[in-house]
Amino acid sequence: MKKIPLHFQILIAMVLGGVLSSMFKSSLSPQSYGKYIEYVGILGDLFLRALKMAIVPLVMSSVMSGIINIGKSENIGRLTAKTMTWYFSTSILAIITGMFFVNLIQPGVGADIGLAEAVDKVQPATLSFRETIVRIIPTNILTALTEPNMLGIIFFSITFALFLTKVDTPLSEPIINGINGVFETMMKMVMWFIKFSPLGIFSIISLQVAKTDDILGLLHRLGIYGLTVLCGLIVHMFITLPLLMWIVGRVNPVRHFRNMSFPLLTAFSTSSSAATLPLTMDALVNKAKVSPRVTNFVIPVGSTLNMDGTALYECVAVMFIAQAYGRHLGIEQQLIVVFTALLATTGAAAIPMAGLFMMSIILTAVGLPLEGVGLILAIDRILDMCRTTVNTWSDTCGTVAIAKTEKEELNC
Repeated sequence: MKKIPLHFQILIAMVLGGVLSSMFKSSLSPQSYGKYIEYVGILGDLFLRALKMAIVPLVMSSVMSGIINIGKSENIGRLTAKTMTWYFSTSILAIITGMFFVNLIQPGVGADIGLAEAVDKVQPATLSFRETIVRIIPTNILTALTEPNMLGIIFFSITFALFLTKVDTPLSEPIINGINGVFETMMKMVMWFIKFSPLGIFSIISLQVAKTDDILGLLHRLGIYGLTVLCGLIVHMFITLPLLMWIVGRVNPVRHFRNMSFPLLTAFSTSSSAATLPLTMDALVNKAKVSPRVTNFVIPVGSTLNMDGTALYECVAVMFIAQAYGRHLGIEQQLIVVFTALLATTGAAAIPMAGLFMMSIILTAVGLPLEGVGLILAIDRILDMCRTTVNTWSDTCGTVAIAKTEKEELNC
C-alpha cells in the first residue's frame, strides 16, 4: 500500500487530537483527565523543543550559505533590495486590510469588558524602537546566540559571509565548505525530527483542546472580533498575496499553494513560523524548485522580519480594545497604530503568542490600558494558528516571486 503523505498524516493527527481529547474530557474524571493530558502534552513539547534547538544554527548556516552562493556584492545588494521591498509592501497591505475590516465591522462596539481574562503573563515590551534598531548590531555574537537576538544573528551572518567571499580562495575554501556542511547537516537533522511531526502535532492539538473548556462558547462571545481578524487574514492570504505573486513573477498561486501544503499545515498546527522554517526551505527547493541561493537568503530573513499576519492581527486587536473601552481613535492615532504595528512586528519572535507581547508597544503608543489584552486572550490561540499560517505563506510567496525576477525556472 502506498505510504500516506506526511501532510495528510499531520491533518489526520490534528483531527484525531481534537476528537479524542474531547471524548476523554467527557468520559473521564477531572483528575484522570488531567493526568492523561499531562502525559500527552510531553510529546508536543519534545517535538517543538527539538525543532527550536536547530533554529539558530540553521538560520546562521543558511544565510551564510545563501550569500556565499550568490557571489558578487552587487548581486547581494539586488537580492536584499527585492526582499525588503516585498516584505515592507506586503506588511503595509496586510495592515491596511486589517484596518479596513475593523473600521467597517467595528467588533469592539458594545463588547462586554467583564469577559476580560487576567494578563499576568503578558508584560510590557521592554525594548524601545531605538533599542530594537541598535540591537541589530550585536556587541557580543555569543550573547546574541544565547538570547537569541535573531536580527543580530542575521546581521552577523550576512556581514561574515559577505567578507568571506572577499578572502583569497586557499584560505576561505575550508570555511566555506564547513558552512555548507553545517547547513546540510542541520537540514538532515531537522528533516529526521519532522518524521515524528504527526505525534507531536497530535499532542499539541490534544493539549489545546483540553485547555479550552468551551470552544463554541468562546467563539460565540468573541465571534465578531475573531471573524474580523479572519476576514482580513483570508483576504490577504487568498487575494492580495496571490495577486502580487502573479503580477511580480507570473506565478501560479494554486500550484504554489499545493507545493507549500506541508509547511502551511505545520505552521497552522504549531503556531510557530520558526518551527516551520526548515520545512518551508525544503518545500521551496525540492517542490517549487527555487534555487538554494535565493531560498537560503530570503526565507531566514523573512521568518524574522516579515510578519504580515501578526501585523494585521495586532492592528485589529488594538482597534477592538479601543472600541471596547469606548475610545475613539482618529486618523492620526490610527496612523500611529499602523506605523507602530509595522515596527513592532519587525524582529518579533517566531514563537506562539509573540504577537501578544509585542502588542504592548502599540497599546502604550496610543494610550490604551495593557489590561485590554485580557479581552482577546480567550481565542488568541485559535487566531495565532491562522496568522502564523499567513506569515509563512507570505514568506514563500515572496521567495518564488523574487526567484522569478532572478530568471529562475520554477515548478509553479
